[in-house]
Amino acid sequence: MLTVTLQTLRTRWATFTGSFVALSLGVALLAATGLALASSRDAPDRVPERFAAAPVVVRGQDTLRVPTPVGDRTERLARPRAVPAATVAGLRRLGRVVEDRSFTVRAEGGPADLVGHPWSTAAFAPYRIDAGRAPRAAGEVVVSGDWAAPGERVRTDRGVVRVVGTVPDRGFENAVFYADTEAARLSPVSVQLAVDADASAVRDAVRGTTGVRVLTGDDRRYADADPERDGEALTAMNALFGTAGGVSAFVSVFVVASTFAFAVAQRRREFGLLRTAGATPGQVRRTVLAEGLVVGVLASAAGCLLGAYGAPHLAAWVVDEGLAPAWFTIGAHTWPYHLAFWTGLCVALAGVVAASWRAGRTAPTQALREASVETRAMTPGRWLCGGGLLLTALVTLAVTLAGDPGDLLHRKTYVSRPMLLISAAALLAPVPVRPLTRLLTWLPARLPGAAGLLVRENAAAGTRRTAAVAAPVLVTVALAGSLLGATATLNEAGAAETRERTAADFVVTAADDGGFDARTVDRLRAVPGTAAVAPSSSTAVYVLEDGVALIRSDARAVTDPAALAATTRLPLTAGKASGLDDGSIIVNEEWERHSVGERVRVWLGDGTERTLRITAVMATGTGDNGVYVTSANAPGAPVDRVDVTVAAGADAGAVAEALRAAAGPAGGQVSDRDAWLASTHPGTTPTSRAGILLVLGIALLYTGISLVNTTVMAASDRVRDLAALRLAGATRAQILRLIGAESLTVVVVGAVLGLVVVGLELAGLGWALRLLSVPSTPDVPWTALTGIVVTCAALTVTTSLLTTTLSLRPRAVELSGVRE
Repeated sequence: MLTVTLQTLRTRWATFTGSFVALSLGVALLAATGLALASSRDAPDRVPERFAAAPVVVRGQDTLRVPTPVGDRTERLARPRAVPAATVAGLRRLGRVVEDRSFTVRAEGGPADLVGHPWSTAAFAPYRIDAGRAPRAAGEVVVSGDWAAPGERVRTDRGVVRVVGTVPDRGFENAVFYADTEAARLSPVSVQLAVDADASAVRDAVRGTTGVRVLTGDDRRYADADPERDGEALTAMNALFGTAGGVSAFVSVFVVASTFAFAVAQRRREFGLLRTAGATPGQVRRTVLAEGLVVGVLASAAGCLLGAYGAPHLAAWVVDEGLAPAWFTIGAHTWPYHLAFWTGLCVALAGVVAASWRAGRTAPTQALREASVETRAMTPGRWLCGGGLLLTALVTLAVTLAGDPGDLLHRKTYVSRPMLLISAAALLAPVPVRPLTRLLTWLPARLPGAAGLLVRENAAAGTRRTAAVAAPVLVTVALAGSLLGATATLNEAGAAETRERTAADFVVTAADDGGFDARTVDRLRAVPGTAAVAPSSSTAVYVLEDGVALIRSDARAVTDPAALAATTRLPLTAGKASGLDDGSIIVNEEWERHSVGERVRVWLGDGTERTLRITAVMATGTGDNGVYVTSANAPGAPVDRVDVTVAAGADAGAVAEALRAAAGPAGGQVSDRDAWLASTHPGTTPTSRAGILLVLGIALLYTGISLVNTTVMAASDRVRDLAALRLAGATRAQILRLIGAESLTVVVVGAVLGLVVVGLELAGLGWALRLLSVPSTPDVPWTALTGIVVTCAALTVTTSLLTTTLSLRPRAVELSGVRE
């Protein structure tokens, strides 16, 4: 049997080339992503940056810790607390205490990510003056890097300053150092201190102070900005690679299974001869399985070698794209190779099982077949699997819509759900192929000449061949349309939500996290011609649901609920926004408790525990409908946004100028409604964009492989047809035009079936958005889909014309005698 298998692979190498290439690429991707995942698990902890030379750092409470029956639950506080004054006084008796402050700075000609600090903290990085001197008075600064030189005057959002010195760039920030008193004025709240004292003495001094942490050694990295960014980046990268690996495995199985199924259909006479010679059904099945095993072993081994070569390039790509930290490299690991190899082998065997079963059912009488008329393409097993997958997709969609429509909005859902429909459509493709082909070729078939009629009859009669070539197009169109369409639909739905909520004529936003001071807010309130001025702050509220889950909800804190009602149209399902007061809260329907009048136990942005009454309830929406509280329930949260409506009859232009004059000294940005909506329009994050491009790139690559391979295989079935056409008087040019038209028809069939899948997916997503009270219209990415269909058409037509040209080389009379 092994000899027969090897002889078959040698003589039919073109048949198995597509499966080999697809499987080796899939294994290579699995090996490369596995190596990346393994390397990310060995990621080193970040070292301290800004406080690498500080003896001890004392940080105020920045974590909310809530005990539950299954252990403590923690969340980072939106507004960390300052170290209590009494504790600071005790620390000053131990040694020198330096209060740290960080605030955003925007400067003409400077980097976009400038951050301000007190000069006294520079010694803890450490920074050393390399030109000029330290700042000693208000209006003097020291900058890192070489974007400004000592003596230059620079205009910033905090006034004009004079650069009196520079320090070398240390790579982790672009800093602007102010004199300590000036930094304290610009950023009054300090949430951490550097203490020059013995660590044990510092711990004794803060013992008993709730939430205060003493950081020494490598733990000082928690005093840096965003200390968890490496871990978050690696988590996002792992999700990206997991998705890519899953799609690769799915498409690999699809390509291998379709290739072997088509090959078995083409070899029915060959298997009939084996059965006539005495081979049992089991022996025929084992022959086909042995072919899949040999292809699987060779392709998996080649894929592991290719993965070892590609993994470092993949690591370099994710670093260049900002998806992984700069230090990320591929380590020495062996288990990813084992995982990739055995997965590839299992994929090959899984793809060939159904084909081997069908091969074993070949009767000896198949050896007598001379015609190429197809038997039924839809077997009971294909009906069962295709129908089962379709039913599963529709039932799970209905259940999700009835129970949790918001789940359809999650990326993991709209990436994985199309796989069910795609698989079902591919299995059931032979059913609509014949009527769809006849519909698409109805007009050409009625034109003068026989070309249109031949295109229609050839494509419709060769159902299995047409379905095999159309299937890769179906997969790519469906996957691209579902992913890109879902992303665009959700982005547009989020934008529509913002449009519906925004009733203000102007929105004034703060330049940084420090927000507006009270004087700026008073100036904005005093602008003539305004009907309502609604200052608000960004904060968060935490709630314990089901007694074990600590959930964070982003929140807006308002100073005037009546002004909120006048400038914002909240998507309320119950209650009134004007009823908000210091003892109440507005929640959305996603909360466990969301009935007006109910009281909920919450923790505020600084960790303060409160019990508030629900005064209104909003629709869930796309997930951006947070909660609303009053400013009394957002301690420490500065006003960072002011919504303004213009009074009837007032000059909007004059109001805008007055708002700019009022907010200008604080660096505030005044935007009209249209500009505000444009600036807040949802977009795809770099990680999501890279993930989608990677998934679509994989799908398109596999589509190309499968199209070329299937087209070459299908060409061998057309040799007798071409010979008959030549003997009937058709010229080479006429035959080539006929083959090209057939190829285009098949690609269009696959594209139409793919669009059906896209329509079902986006219809389900649109229905979910309607259930969540979000105005939405499915957004089909026509430009991308057109490009994909054109690419598939070019590949298919080019391959079919090349193979046909080669087939036409012998004389027609010789072709008529070619064996199948």
